[in-house]
Amino acid sequence: MAHASSHADLGGSNITLPAVALNFRKLALGLAVVGLGGAAAIGFTGAFGTDGHHFWRAYMIAFLFGLTMCLGGLFFCFIQHLTRAGWSVAVRRPAEALAANLRWYWVLFLPFAVLWFTGKANVLWIWADMETLKANNEAEWHIVHAKEAFLNPTFFWIRAVAYFAIWALLATFFVGNSRAQDATGDRAISARMQKWSGPAAILFGLSTTFAAFDWIMSLSPAWFSTMFGVYFFCGCALGGFAGMILVTLRLQSLGALKGVVTREHLQDMGKLMWAFGIVFWAYIGFSQYMLIWYANVPEETGWFLARQVGGWANLSWALLFGHFVIPFVGLISKWMKRAPLTLAIGAVWMLCFHYVDLYWLVMPEIPHDLGTFAKYSELSAKYADTQTHFSNPVNFLLVFGVVGAVVAGTIGTLAKAALIPVKDPRLGESLRFENM
Repeated sequence: MAHASSHADLGGSNITLPAVALNFRKLALGLAVVGLGGAAAIGFTGAFGTDGHHFWRAYMIAFLFGLTMCLGGLFFCFIQHLTRAGWSVAVRRPAEALAANLRWYWVLFLPFAVLWFTGKANVLWIWADMETLKANNEAEWHIVHAKEAFLNPTFFWIRAVAYFAIWALLATFFVGNSRAQDATGDRAISARMQKWSGPAAILFGLSTTFAAFDWIMSLSPAWFSTMFGVYFFCGCALGGFAGMILVTLRLQSLGALKGVVTREHLQDMGKLMWAFGIVFWAYIGFSQYMLIWYANVPEETGWFLARQVGGWANLSWALLFGHFVIPFVGLISKWMKRAPLTLAIGAVWMLCFHYVDLYWLVMPEIPHDLGTFAKYSELSAKYADTQTHFSNPVNFLLVFGVVGAVVAGTIGTLAKAALIPVKDPRLGESLRFENM
């Protein structure tokens, strides 16, 4: 709700990226080089027992972690235009800066291209070598063979190119038009972004859903879930909103956006993170689990069984409490979302468990002898000592490297324009915004 006029300082220093932030950009670039380079060295030498299977799955997790933050920023941008929201104008630039990374993020997918074109893609996607799959597990091969019209290298790469093209074009459109309005103040630019936000939502939904199918679900190609795309979207929303919160709070800690971004804005960003990343995530996750478990189709339940034995069972419980129960209680109060410190702690906490969630999605493998067990207790007994290898340093080096690249790109984008859309026609409404 809008109330009395704001006296926010819209002077240059308050809405310009502080010079010290450029030093953080250098540190982030250094983190990217050290993280990715160190992980590559571990993967090449096989240190800490890291084999090709673990390394490439760990890289996929890190790649998806950074990607979801950028996709979440893009989602925030077009959904605000689609709903004609006024409150969010003051906090839109951090989301645009995250989304702008999608223009170059395809570079981080190139290692997977090298894996494919060197004939080693089956270390990650077992369907890439159908003959070996048939020799090792003929029952699974029959299921996957029926999907070859979709799961084949040519179509896989056509889709991958389409995803990155869609994301880059949408990011360029919304970020570019927002900046152009800073110069001209043309209200028609807002109308244009609003007009195309509907088609953008459709393209975003389709591309993220099929990317989740291709890059995560097809790691276990015999398994399928029609809800998986929505589950992945929850991760995108969480990554984007948590990233926005941390960028905004960091800018304020450096002396920018004083009186521009208030506790009212923080509360609404916190509500979005709480609603999409905690409540909606739990709802979709439970619905997917309940329907698959109740139907009891072996091709579907095997995916969850693999995550309920050995060390994976402990990680599943940690995910339930860390991603839902604890943050649900901790952030349900509006006062926790209005306080910068507790909101920042909440955002960091949720990003940590978002990584755990991606690890839980990507790393486990369904046992090939799953169909030979008559009882769940037999399966649990055999795989009671299954390890998650979560503490392997390659996991953290890779995610730090990718996050460093994203942070550096985000700071670089913020340095090229004002920290708020200074001539957006709804800026005044945003500056006067108060929650009821």
